[in-house]
Amino acid sequence: MHVEPDGQLVYDPRTRRVGEYRGKVGPYAMLRPVGGGLEWEADPAVLRPATQAERIGAQVKAANRRAKRRM
Repeated sequence: MHVEPDGQLVYDPRTRRVGEYRGKVGPYAMLRPVGGGLEWEADPAVLRPATQAERIGAQVKAANRRAKRRM
């Protein structure tokens, strides 16, 4: 899959996670969790754009993480 531009939310089926596309390094796509965190490497051939439900779910998880940190 060809993913552009940077920042697009994509689904990584190998990790079952939605991530923000950050670019390519060598043969890997670099993804970052929605809301920030450590990047992970993914196979660009298996990535696909995140569905609306997947994007919303990832954004809710990120908001919950932020709320827990404030407590």
